[in-house]
Amino acid sequence: MKSKEHENKKKKAGIGQYILSVILMAYTVFCALPILLVFVGAVTDEKTLTTEGFSYFPSKLSLDGVNSVLRYGKQLFVSYGVTILVTLSGTVLGVLVMGMIAYSLSRKDFRLRSFLSIYIMIPMLFTGGQLSAYIIYTSTYHMKDNILLLILPMCVSTMNIIILRTYVQSSIPDELVDSARIDGAGEYRTFFQIVFPLMKPAIAAVGFMMATGFWNDWQNALLFITSDSKKPLQLLLINIQKSIEVLLNTRNIPSGVLAKMQGNIPQNSATMATVIVVIGPIMIAYPFFQKYFIKGLTVGSVKG
Repeated sequence: MKSKEHENKKKKAGIGQYILSVILMAYTVFCALPILLVFVGAVTDEKTLTTEGFSYFPSKLSLDGVNSVLRYGKQLFVSYGVTILVTLSGTVLGVLVMGMIAYSLSRKDFRLRSFLSIYIMIPMLFTGGQLSAYIIYTSTYHMKDNILLLILPMCVSTMNIIILRTYVQSSIPDELVDSARIDGAGEYRTFFQIVFPLMKPAIAAVGFMMATGFWNDWQNALLFITSDSKKPLQLLLINIQKSIEVLLNTRNIPSGVLAKMQGNIPQNSATMATVIVVIGPIMIAYPFFQKYFIKGLTVGSVKG
């Protein structure tokens, strides 16, 4: 009797897993359809998009939208390099600095713990706004058109510090830190050799959010960057879209010529092409880095 009940439970569990798999597959397809529409829209003829709208099976294909973006060949390559540099350096520097702050705030014997906790909470609740930041960075610090302005303002976030501090307090035992001190390890050695490696799950989560923020940031570049050699990818693509809109909205162009231009200038397909340019590298790189996120979570759960 017990064996039959056990077999029935296995069958029910197997049916449940199949149902869950079907639901997850349907949800995956549902999430992938908009991305597929972006790729199809980027290679659809502009006149077809204007008359028929976006479709998974367009009647006519064209690479005009892609070519309108790729014609910025050299500048596109430079902007990619700037964005990659800013994303990598900003994420590494931010995680390192916030990790040290979080470790300091997690120590109960740290004398300035209460003061620093209140100090880092103030910018989260009150801010001077973009105007005051612009005046300080350009007039006081004289950092106009400096690539550091794409990195430093976004390096430290109060919310990320709280996430890292909470993880240290809840997942890393105080006895582990105390034993390191007994063995003669200083604060820096304790942090870099013991605490920081055990923070991999939290670092992976915070680092991914930071990297996404740096990759998608364009406001700082719009405010502070003027030279093309320091222009990030997002700002370049916004400028491409604005140039197309300005061309189509110019009042000095005769109405007949403007009507022909609206069908020939790939405004919608170029927009889809810019989206591909932005998300393409992330979609390609993420599968290669996914195993490191999973490994970090596994190691953290075992050691924590």
